Amino acid sequence: MHIQDILSNSKPSLSFEFFPPRTESAWEDLYQAIRELEPLGPSFVSVTYGAGGGTRELTHDLVVRIKQTTSIPPVPHLTCVGHTEQEVSEILELYAAAGVSNILALRGDPPKDRPDYDWSESGFRHASDLVKFIRKFNESGKHPDSRGFGIGVAGFPEGHPATPNRVDELDFLKAKIDAGADYICTQLFFDNHDFLDFRDRCDLVGIHVPIIAGIMPVTSLSGMRRMAELAAGARYPAKLMQALGRAKSPSAVERVGIHYAAQQCADLLNEGVDGIHFTRSIKATRPKRFTTV
Repeated sequence: MHIQDILSNSKPSLSFEFFPPRTESAWEDLYQAIRELEPLGPSFVSVTYGAGGGTRELTHDLVVRIKQTTSIPPVPHLTCVGHTEQEVSEILELYAAAGVSNILALRGDPPKDRPDYDWSESGFRHASDLVKFIRKFNESGKHPDSRGFGIGVAGFPEGHPATPNRVDELDFLKAKIDAGADYICTQLFFDNHDFLDFRDRCDLVGIHVPIIAGIMPVTSLSGMRRMAELAAGARYPAKLMQALGRAKSPSAVERVGIHYAAQQCADLLNEGVDGIHFTRSIKATRPKRFTTV
């Protein structure tokens, strides 16, 4: 089932993001967490690809295992970094054979050890190129679903770090939609005004696909700093910073972060959000009380 179908049948959606684990014990911990989530009926789960595509094989393995052994639809991330068209075609054939119905098409981050990464090394310079290629694959009839893959793309409520010009940013986003993307899943944000303004601006430029909000509960100060780095400058509102500053223990920080995220979600639901996606959510250890982050 495509994400568009899921949203049509049960809006708003609720979904989670998983990191592929790197050790056997972590695999079992993560898989147990997935089993504990399954009775909650998540709309789908996404599986990250790793910076620079470094965990691509782990992503494939986890996606196929989720598809074959659970009732939760998996959505693998797929990035442009370091891939030829032939390699991407082989990945799509693998997912099609496993019955995977959706792909999240991303430009991706260059390898950390190559700040001068040359995008001409890839068969795809932009996420819109990847979207077009997946659409072409869909038309080939290689997927058991006659429609092929549903395609999601990323959106950035706080602005894309590589595109300071916010007008150009929306043009690039619309290019991904015009290329054939079905929905948008946003980068994490901590001020709902950023998301609501982003949604309004999308509407103004003619982007009329579902927009799923990416939410990341803060559960540790070190994790917050790391996410700020990985998200290329995520903005933490003063209200959240003040509350975290009053927390006197790691458990108190966790409670503050979860409470703040819950308030975000409640407000977004009141605003008619298409879906909520808990990003950077399940790591290679089992969650404690809250199944995200």
